[in-house]
Amino acid sequence: GRPSRRLFDIFVAEVPWTVSSKELKEYFSQFGSVQRCQLPFDRDTGFHRRYCWIKFSTPEEVQNVLQKDSHILEGSKLTLKQQLRRRRSQRKNQSE
Repeated sequence: GRPSRRLFDIFVAEVPWTVSSKELKEYFSQFGSVQRCQLPFDRDTGFHRRYCWIKFSTPEEVQNVLQKDSHILEGSKLTLKQQLRRRRSQRKNQSE
């Protein structure tokens, strides 16, 4: 089978300061089942670092997110990048 420890699917940048991981999870849930949302915090400032990673259950859900032109939370446009899963040893994924 496939490895259970998959990386995150999507990297999100330009996250507004006022948005919490709970809100991010709620927002991205409209595209599918969000398994994890990691929003790193800066210990010194107490603020998050304005980026996060989102993990979905299926590749289809990731595509749903990426097909939408722009993602806007609290008036700010988020920048999304798909996290490519690079594993040199096994190239069983269909070629993209």
